[in-house]
Amino acid sequence: MTQVAPLKLAGRLLALGLATVIVQIAAVSQVHLFGVNADLVPVVVAAVGLLCGSVSGAVFGFAVGLLVDLALVQTAGLSSLLYLAIGYWCGRARELRDPQGPLVPIALGAGATAVATVGYTLMELLLGADSPVTFVLVREIVATILLNALFAAPVMAVARRALQSALPEDARRRRRRRAYTTGGLSPLHRA
Repeated sequence: MTQVAPLKLAGRLLALGLATVIVQIAAVSQVHLFGVNADLVPVVVAAVGLLCGSVSGAVFGFAVGLLVDLALVQTAGLSSLLYLAIGYWCGRARELRDPQGPLVPIALGAGATAVATVGYTLMELLLGADSPVTFVLVREIVATILLNALFAAPVMAVARRALQSALPEDARRRRRRRAYTTGGLSPLHRA
């Protein structure tokens, strides 16, 4: 029974990755809101890192990034490197802090989008792309970050729903906050 759970999770991650890339390229990239396109891939990678941990998030990010680079005929490896870092650090946030607040998806979605857009722009400039850095580029990056922050909560809810039955038992239920360890009342609760 222990071998079935990792295979089920890997299958769900594979399906989620393929669906994300296909929906992003075929539908979401065709819709312009506020003059920019939403980029759901970094938000989904952040959601997988937050739900599954750092190793699964990094592997998922690398695979999805490589698929995006190959599908869009871009420089292979740039998106993979960025999404690998996003998946790893969102997974580490889960492992170290176990964030559960209502604004966590929005903050992680905005942060993941910022790393992806700014990082990709810097890497392209370092590799010698002949695109000028102007106010329009900065405006598009900021607008994309804000737009993805708006879509982060629903996208992370869909990712959670897609992976929920394949997640390990401890990731399915919310962890309780640790009680005060001395057995007495917390110094913050004393009257």
